[in-house]
Amino acid sequence: MSDVAARAGVSTATVSMVLSGRDAARVSPQTQRRVREAAEEVGYELNSVARSLRTQRTRMVGLISDTIASTPFAGRMLAGANDVAREQGNLVVLVDTEGDADAERQALNALSGQQVDAMIYASMWHRVVEVPDGLPGDAVLLDCAPAAGGRAAVVPDERAGGVAAVRELVAAGHRRIAFLDAEERFQLVASPLRYEGYLQVLAEAGIEADPVLHARAEPVAGGGREAAGRLLDLPAEERPTAMFCFNDRMAMGAYAATHHRGLSVPDDLSIVGYDDQQLVAAELDPPLTTIALPHYEMGRWAMEVALGLRPADPAEPHLMPCPVIRRASVGPPPAAFGG
Repeated sequence: MSDVAARAGVSTATVSMVLSGRDAARVSPQTQRRVREAAEEVGYELNSVARSLRTQRTRMVGLISDTIASTPFAGRMLAGANDVAREQGNLVVLVDTEGDADAERQALNALSGQQVDAMIYASMWHRVVEVPDGLPGDAVLLDCAPAAGGRAAVVPDERAGGVAAVRELVAAGHRRIAFLDAEERFQLVASPLRYEGYLQVLAEAGIEADPVLHARAEPVAGGGREAAGRLLDLPAEERPTAMFCFNDRMAMGAYAATHHRGLSVPDDLSIVGYDDQQLVAAELDPPLTTIALPHYEMGRWAMEVALGLRPADPAEPHLMPCPVIRRASVGPPPAAFGG
């Protein structure tokens, strides 16, 4: 600190105020800049242990997840949380547990021992969770909701996303709209919510829901291909002219089923996905119109609540909007259906 003071031409007390952030407002912006430049030039680093003893804060936030760090799909949640933490001068300590209860328990004990200032408990996909014993009461849940309620949490607004997806197809003139849904055995929270959105828009448009057009399959590319194939093999007058798919992988399978039958997207069949999955949605031919899961925004929200930067109502999870990503997979119905 003496080296920094000598280089900047100020007292060590001024250096302490600037670099600690304590009473920095008493120092002119020009002097603050000079001190920070001097600190960078001499390689000065604050002693985090000493600072935590003085302030009773470690400026660390623990983030426990199942597989966020080891899978690219939900990594944007980590990016959003990390950006807020960095803006506020905090460090994120991430532990991936692969969903193992023992690893989760060890992580909670370790983070508590490090006296982190806050904790976030995150899931790779939207689900309802049994909050583990030992998770602090002010911990924030990210992409999951507590089974018992009573905690700050943020999840995607799945129902509104389903509404937005089907409105894209209705606006393009479609009335035979299928929903390629996940099989019930997977017990995905998002499935019934997206289906509710689908039904809402059909009702708004005066379209009677046809149970035949609600096709369930495994929520992967192979399942999407199989379910889409069943629907495309219906008699021409019963066949859908558009499909809303539970996720982008099912949409990828629907593309394959369409091309296999000598049909094209969107001339013969319009398709809307869900997730805006990296390396899938934008790379399909034509690029897929889809609903984006707001991973980055949810990560930011969770960290802002954890750091006390915004309020949260523990009575209900916060619903984060899922925007439409318009690309090239939606067009009017084919001529035989009035397009």
